[in-house]
Amino acid sequence: MGSTAALAPMAGRDGRWHEGGPAALAAPPRWLRDLVKRAVRRGIRAPATTICSRARTYATASAAHHARVPTTNDRDDDRAEGLTRRDLLAGLAGTSLTAMAGCDNHDSAPRDPGTTASTTARNARNEAPMQDDAVLSVKPLGDMPWETLDPFLFCVHHDDAYPAGNAQMGPATSLAGRDIGRDFAGKDGWRMYHGDTIPGFPQHPHRGFETVTIVRRGLIDHSDSLGATARFGGGDVQWLTAGAGIVHSEMFPLVDRDNPNPLELFQIWLNLPRASKFAEPHFSMLWRESIPTHVERDGQGRATTVTVIAGDLGDARAPAPPPKSWAAQATSDVAIWTVDMAPGATWTLPPAAPGTHRALYFFRGTDLTVGGRAVGPKTLVELRPDRAVTLVNGGEASELLVLQGRPIGEPVVQHGPFVMNTRAEIQQAFADYQRTRFGGWPWPSDGPAHAPTAGRFAIHADGRKETAG
Repeated sequence: MGSTAALAPMAGRDGRWHEGGPAALAAPPRWLRDLVKRAVRRGIRAPATTICSRARTYATASAAHHARVPTTNDRDDDRAEGLTRRDLLAGLAGTSLTAMAGCDNHDSAPRDPGTTASTTARNARNEAPMQDDAVLSVKPLGDMPWETLDPFLFCVHHDDAYPAGNAQMGPATSLAGRDIGRDFAGKDGWRMYHGDTIPGFPQHPHRGFETVTIVRRGLIDHSDSLGATARFGGGDVQWLTAGAGIVHSEMFPLVDRDNPNPLELFQIWLNLPRASKFAEPHFSMLWRESIPTHVERDGQGRATTVTVIAGDLGDARAPAPPPKSWAAQATSDVAIWTVDMAPGATWTLPPAAPGTHRALYFFRGTDLTVGGRAVGPKTLVELRPDRAVTLVNGGEASELLVLQGRPIGEPVVQHGPFVMNTRAEIQQAFADYQRTRFGGWPWPSDGPAHAPTAGRFAIHADGRKETAG
């Protein structure tokens, strides 16, 4: 699941490589090479490896955040994470002073773990935070995917007002005027995405990271190249470790033929460290009955309810993440929480560990005060991790997503559905997928769905069966 760009660079059914395939990886984009030359002319004395690493990080962000795949044909005015090259250079101006070197080994240049895309962007805009401010930056959420911080790679919020379903579990209405196969426009408040009969995302590969899919309303039917399958929704979470490689489909069956079928979900990509990039692929089901909530009431009795999907909060302990996940590391400080605040409620977010990245996504509501700073709806707030932050809600109920974690701090090279540490590993991922299809596709269609009457269940690759409830 993801943006259209996340599915573009792979072999089509005719077996030929399509837009964004391995040929696009043969050389860095022209603007990346020109960046070093411009840095020299402008007197920026950063190591070339640092410049190349950060430029590559921005290019990766561009592919995810702007639904496009960078290629060798990128124009000089291309943007990365909303920054022009001039802005990017300004953001590099404060880098440590070292002699300029060649840029031939940019593949091995590590990302500076102390600098994130958002802090570089803030420096470029001269928005340095106040010393005593718990808020590091405030910016609009913008179009999806939403901006994320290491160790997270990607975050989307799907909210579709699907109509009643038909006998095939697709929309019981005309699909005229939709770009079937690439329907992301949101006509009438819903999308078919890459589905043609049932909305959703037919088979597509992943390698090198994890997907955390939080289904707040509606259902997802999962099938994969390992022979595993599931139906989940209505508060359930699937945590999938793609690891060495998996192909899966995520379809949204519209099972109610008499009433609307609303669907709301988050999909979050959590990176895997180098040591776990080739972990055995599998998924864990976090059924809603097993996911704890933490409820606090302020002095006026107004409630804030936090659903704890990963991490701990008060006496709420989330289910264990998969064993190879970054979240399974004792010092990772990973937390994934959804927060529901009653109108006028006050709640204090406790501090995280120093060095953790923490982001607050205010995606539903009218107004909110964060650490004494008023923010509007659909806002991303980056917070200092080691400070408690008081949130005061406005006059309507608000909903937020919290993503936090200690950064992995390794190079990130992303191309479509593959996230590795080097360009060579990305090329190998494409070659492996073309050769093996990550186990093949054992299902009769690219986007299989279960019977309308099927309940919530999972069948794992080893044959183990789970039933929700």
